[in-house]
Amino acid sequence: MTDFTYYSPTKILFGTSSLGQVGVEARRYGDKALVVYGQGAVVRTGVYRKVVDSLSEAGVEVVPFGGVRPNPRLSLVEEGAARCRSSQIPLVLAVGGGSAIDTAKAIAVAATLPDGVDFWEHCFLQWRQPSEGLAIGVVLTIPASGSETSDACVITNEATGEKRIASSPAMLPAFAILDPETTYTLPPYQTACGACDILAHLQERYFTAEQFNDLSDRLLEAAMGHVIQNAPRVLREPTEYRWRAELMWAGTLAHNALFDRGRNGGDWASHMIEHALSARYDIAHGAGLSIIIPAWMKHVFPSCVDRFVQYAVRVWHIDLPLDDPDTVVLAAIDQLEQFYRRLGLPVRLSEACLPVSETDLEQMAASVATDEFKVGGILPLGPADVLKILRLAL
Repeated sequence: MTDFTYYSPTKILFGTSSLGQVGVEARRYGDKALVVYGQGAVVRTGVYRKVVDSLSEAGVEVVPFGGVRPNPRLSLVEEGAARCRSSQIPLVLAVGGGSAIDTAKAIAVAATLPDGVDFWEHCFLQWRQPSEGLAIGVVLTIPASGSETSDACVITNEATGEKRIASSPAMLPAFAILDPETTYTLPPYQTACGACDILAHLQERYFTAEQFNDLSDRLLEAAMGHVIQNAPRVLREPTEYRWRAELMWAGTLAHNALFDRGRNGGDWASHMIEHALSARYDIAHGAGLSIIIPAWMKHVFPSCVDRFVQYAVRVWHIDLPLDDPDTVVLAAIDQLEQFYRRLGLPVRLSEACLPVSETDLEQMAASVATDEFKVGGILPLGPADVLKILRLAL
């Protein structure tokens, strides 16, 4: 187990009474909030109205800021940051899922950068971590990204076609409201994409070159099995509180850094490849992951077969002779693909009906990695490896 620091300052309010407490929590950080949300779902379901009422009762002025789209855009971030600066807004409150939360995080940091500092260049290209930002709050309505307690955000620069990650302790939300009832009206496909993202965060952490971190292995294996068990239940009974609560809490734990301490952070190559895919085709992140992860596994597992056999046996309960490890691992990958298909997700680029050409594959591979800058923790991947994975995903 490697040395590590664990810091998770986000206050979590979970359950059916939590939504009504957003005003009290927000008031701790000032009397005005930029409320960041998407394209109308939280308004149609009544969640936005409840948030506004709670804020108003607590004496917090609401500055609405809608229009967030999946794969959130840099231009909207810059607009929100300018609004916060001009109106002296101390709190950015996200109402929605990962796209709204990541937009809010980016706004909070961009709004406090010194004049003349280019936000994209500074945080996404140079990977610098600002030490300051506006306060961030979250009302989560889509269990998926785990962004409600993470220190990172993913933003798409529509001008350059790049989708990149930035991180900083300043991006850690001060509080997060998690009411499973707000997820009852999620469409099945969105629920499935969220479950895939949760499972992906656990798998990324699991596949590490670190050999001796048994407790984290067991925690990750239990959480993966938990998602595999409960995601189909949510789709069968979308208004059953028990299943929605289990999936929502799993999403938060999967990406708050608790499970990857002492293991060098995990792999994350699949996420980097998927970012190139969704930046080009605007596919849902969860659907992109369900395509990329099995292909990544097929390419990588021969170099670290023991870890994949452990994954196959402990997570998928594969009962095959262990003297044939390749067959054991391929059986687990097949089970994973079947799970994705049961959720209604694609596992091939062709199933997603994406107009992919060989040139597209080559350009995506080149945008993910170079011979000097490789991606992945368990097996560093150059552009030739990424291209092979994309071809396996066809």
